[in-house]
Amino acid sequence: MKPLYGPVPSWRLGRSLGIDPVSRRQNTCSFGCIYCQLGKTMHKTNKRKVFIDEKIIEKELQKNKKNIKADIVTLSGTAEPTLAKNLGKIISIIKKNTNLPIAILTNSSLLYKKDVQKDLKKLDIVVAKLDAPNETLFKKINRPYKNITLRKIINGIKSFKKQFKGKLALQIMFIQENKRYASEMAALAKKLNVDEIQINTTLRPCPVKPLNKKEIAKIKEKFKGLNTITIYEKRKPKVKILNMHETLIRRPKI
Repeated sequence: MKPLYGPVPSWRLGRSLGIDPVSRRQNTCSFGCIYCQLGKTMHKTNKRKVFIDEKIIEKELQKNKKNIKADIVTLSGTAEPTLAKNLGKIISIIKKNTNLPIAILTNSSLLYKKDVQKDLKKLDIVVAKLDAPNETLFKKINRPYKNITLRKIINGIKSFKKQFKGKLALQIMFIQENKRYASEMAALAKKLNVDEIQINTTLRPCPVKPLNKKEIAKIKEKFKGLNTITIYEKRKPKVKILNMHETLIRRPKI
């Protein structure tokens, strides 16, 4: 697998050039979310390791540099990107080879780790996931690796927010299991004092049905007073994809 894919049309970030710091065909993650578009997590772990040499990413960036038409570079892909132990080096290489802002989509599970916080402080945008206001629901929806708790995640987001100078967004995937907890999620988001709330639902192919526009609009009302965007309100931009095969591995639906 090659680490570059896209650019993909992102309702949150615009034309997003994806860089996968893990690049494994088998879904590798610290979660096994019931709504994951990549299917069952084949390798569930919370251990950081080097999956792909950062020099390979640099080579791919240099090779495609003239053809890249994107608004942002986003660290994401077939795995939880913070599992990459050389993430900091990868970020430095991206900065060296492009002038685009850099974001990451993370499930927040490793945000409590000091080495992860050190890496992510180099970014312009961090989109941190949080789908539940209590431990029982968290385990039901996200099915985390052992020893990963909701409390640890919340404390990690709080700790990171205090030192991060970029934009910290909170992404919430609303489905049937957590839609009635919108008020609790709004209260929690307010305490976390993030810069933006991203209300999402499962529009990409996955085992879980999405909520409709009316349901999402009703949920948004609970977040009144907070800077909130929803997937149904944002239009996706047109993109020129560099490698359709690599893109479809990470994004079954463009």
